Order: sequence, then structure tokens, then C-alpha cells
Amino acid sequence: MAFAPRPASMLPPGASIRQPGNTVSQQQSSALAARIASKKAELEHLIQLRDMSNGLAGQMEVLQAKLATLKDGTEAVACVLANWDNVLRAITMASTELKMLNQVVEQEVSEENNDDVSARSPLPATLVRIPATQQDKLSGQ
Repeated sequence: MAFAPRPASMLPPGASIRQPGNTVSQQQSSALAARIASKKAELEHLIQLRDMSNGLAGQMEVLQAKLATLKDGTEAVACVLANWDNVLRAITMASTELKMLNQVVEQEVSEENNDDVSARSPLPATLVRIPATQQDKLSGQ
């Protein structure tokens, strides 16, 4: 069985019948390449966003610790300020007693006609000492 020879192609040498399909394939691959590049850029931005979010979270934790310290310090200051009323009252009592003693001494001195009032001036009344540290508590016992 003999086959008939193939007819010669009318296309110029190097030309392909699939040229339109090849163009579509190149367009698809360039579109895919552009999409891949876009997704890579998006991934880079997401990685940067993740890193920045982690940094912000760390800064917020540090801020939380500082605010806790500030809260504790504020409570300590409030406690001290609450005691100032008692401290001022004790100072006032001691000063009032000292003033009354000074008046008594001045009266006695004026009756004796002695000009040396400062030599006979009483000392202020002694206030009670409360230990503030552990060492003071141990030495006070």
C-alpha cells in the first residue's frame, strides 16, 4: 500500500499553524505573571503588617506594665496623703502645747523680771515614734 505524498505547505518557512493559540498562551502567561507579582507584593505587605503588629503588641505590653506600676504608685501616694491629716493634727497638738508652755514660762519670767526667756523655754512635746522599717521594728523591741 502506497501512500500519496504530502502536499507542500503554503506557509512560509518558520511559520506555525498554531500561532493564534500561541499568542493566547503568551497573554495568559503574562497575565498570570502579573497576578503572581501582585500576590507577591501583597504577601510582602502582609508580612510587614504582621511584623509591625507584633511590635505594637510588644509596646502595648510594656505600656501595660508601666500603667500597673503607676497604679501601684498612685495607691501608695493616696495612702500617704490620707495619713497627712493625722500628721498635721499631731503637729498642731504639739505646737499648741508648746505655745501654752511658752506663755506660762513668759509669765513666770515677767513676774521674776528676768530677761533670759530663751534659757527657760520648754522643748516641744515628744511625739510617739512608730517604726517604719523592719530594722526599726527589730531595734524597738
